[in-house]
Amino acid sequence: MFNFLKSKVFWISLLCLTLGAFSFTLLILNWEQNQIEGKLRVSIPKGVTLREVTAILSNNNMVKSEKSFMITARLLGYEKNIQAGHLVLHEPRTNLSLVRQLVHGIPELIKVTILEGWGIKKIAEYIEDKLGISSEKIIDLCKDQWFIHSLGITVPTLEGFLFPETYYFAKSESARNIISKMVSVYQLQISNKMRYRMEEIGFSELQMITLASIIEGEAIYDNERKRISSVYHNRLNIGMRLQADPTIQYIIDDGPRRLLNKDLNIQSPYNTYIHKGLPPTPINNPGLQSILAALYPDESNYIYFVARGDGYHTFTKTQAEHNSAKRDLNRLRKKLSREKRIKGKIKK
Repeated sequence: MFNFLKSKVFWISLLCLTLGAFSFTLLILNWEQNQIEGKLRVSIPKGVTLREVTAILSNNNMVKSEKSFMITARLLGYEKNIQAGHLVLHEPRTNLSLVRQLVHGIPELIKVTILEGWGIKKIAEYIEDKLGISSEKIIDLCKDQWFIHSLGITVPTLEGFLFPETYYFAKSESARNIISKMVSVYQLQISNKMRYRMEEIGFSELQMITLASIIEGEAIYDNERKRISSVYHNRLNIGMRLQADPTIQYIIDDGPRRLLNKDLNIQSPYNTYIHKGLPPTPINNPGLQSILAALYPDESNYIYFVARGDGYHTFTKTQAEHNSAKRDLNRLRKKLSREKRIKGKIKK
């Protein structure tokens, strides 16, 4: 009888303890924190402890009971699984909801738009501004041969291979992942048909993207890209220097600006006024239209072109025609300069 009562007391005590633990767990998991409406944004640095995460949440008025939040994270086994980065939380009213969102939530994504014709330096500075990643780190990675080879390409630099597009990255994204994404998007643009076309015109991929970058630097309007390309193809075919102004803009320190005669004599392998053929590497990161123009130029006999002043160009076949077009441009510049001076005097 005594043993029976002893056993009964044991089981009743165990049941009470179990119910108590269960009730305590439910209480902790469903403990209500601050009732903030709508979305909440919080930044969790890498490598912080649960206590430090709790302090961050408390400082942002997201928890009013730090102890209950920490117990919840430990009960669920998530003490070391909270994400680093900029997170968006959706009305986390209880400990359970808050911990789950910190572990499984989607980091806030930042819109990053890379424009056609931007160089690596410009892209790196823009990414630093948007995502806080050192521009020097981006630039160094784009020259890192081990990293470049890991992407499946063999080129001296990733200039030309960071495809202009709108991307969405988390603030915690690594520089390697960002660059890898841009290169992979570039690779998706280059179809087998385009690769066959490179062979057909005797271009390597590096030569193709280098010419595309020059076209990108020259053209404003899409409907001129293939005609501009035809001029460069024609010059390459007859062994004539490209004399492409964008290659000079690439090597001057204070560009882009109006070029001076002395700029055309700068000693550089990128100076296409001095050296025949294409420069060693691309000078910017071209868009798809310039890539297609490099591969499929118009059929023409044009050897020259000069800006008209309205974003378009005058294309010519002879030096005499080209000189005439340049004189027209100079007259237009002088006219605009006079009109500007007159307007300035009237305002005074």
